[in-house]
Amino acid sequence: MIIKNVKVYGEDKIFRDGEIYIENGLFQEAVSDTSEVIDGEGAYAIPGLIDIHFHGCKGADVCDNDPEAIRTIAEYEASIGVTTICPATMTLPVEELKEVLSTAAAYKNESGAHLAGLNMEGPFISVEKKGAQDARNIITCDENIFREFQEAAGGLIKFIGVAPERNTEKTLDFIRDVKDEVSVSLAHTNASYDAAKAAYDAGACHAVHLFNAMPAFTHREPGVVGAVFDSKHVFAELICDGVHIHPSMVRAAFAMMGADRICLISDSMRATGMPDGSYTLGGLDVTVKGKHATLTSNGALAGSVTNLADCMRTAVKEMGIPLEDAVGCATINPARALHLDDRYGSIAPGKIANLVLLNEDLSLKQVILNG
Repeated sequence: MIIKNVKVYGEDKIFRDGEIYIENGLFQEAVSDTSEVIDGEGAYAIPGLIDIHFHGCKGADVCDNDPEAIRTIAEYEASIGVTTICPATMTLPVEELKEVLSTAAAYKNESGAHLAGLNMEGPFISVEKKGAQDARNIITCDENIFREFQEAAGGLIKFIGVAPERNTEKTLDFIRDVKDEVSVSLAHTNASYDAAKAAYDAGACHAVHLFNAMPAFTHREPGVVGAVFDSKHVFAELICDGVHIHPSMVRAAFAMMGADRICLISDSMRATGMPDGSYTLGGLDVTVKGKHATLTSNGALAGSVTNLADCMRTAVKEMGIPLEDAVGCATINPARALHLDDRYGSIAPGKIANLVLLNEDLSLKQVILNG
């Protein structure tokens, strides 16, 4: 297959006019069969998007513990240009979480986006910053329980969230013990700068939805945000749905962290791609109206109802983030955070041929999945 007449997003994050070659499901430097040619008509050609933190869409949630729910999620995500997924679990009872993880481990990637991993947002989080997580299921960080989770998941867990201010020494020991096999993220945490920096110095390397469910970033108390800034190995997630973070703070985050350290995420819940109404997230009732999903009980934000492709568009069209930066933050950066950038995240020979063509106004033109 040859895709001609496109603006190709290069590994240097610059668009150039060119052609793309695909054979045997992979990007190639050239192809032997030149019979199939797609005219991109001047479209932007970018790698398939990668969402490393979202819960569901189209009425389905990864915590439904149902392979058909995962399939529904995967097919919807592929249809909008997200070709690799790492869904996030909620804070549920330990035994229920193990069942959810086991179901995901057994899932067969037969259609739609590729299930590349799981992001465990809970249960080792903070009650004070629980957000839409169920406080009844929050527990202290425990390595033995994590081992049970990873065994149930068949090694599929790519991120595990912790709140380092809870049982600090035990949590720091946990980070040191597991950092070489899973990315430890600071998630739903009320940590001070010092506690967060100690966690990153111990080997944590990720920040769950920066600014959300963490202390405010102020001049005397920089908190988790300040610790992320000072820890140059850390990837920071950003929800650019136009609800979770003010556009000025998004621009500030890019200026502070640099575009190479930010991963755009959707944090989308099951109402994404669905009409307004009543839904659930982690067993809690959620009311959805427009772009807002809030807990019915207290009005707290309960994830987003915006998919990653639309978050990327919002970052560019409404927040002033350069297209080249936004694309990188939705493709190669999350691939690196997943430690799967040898297979995904850029248009390069030998990588899996997941490709998205966008019209000049960034609307979707075409998705090519696995070549």
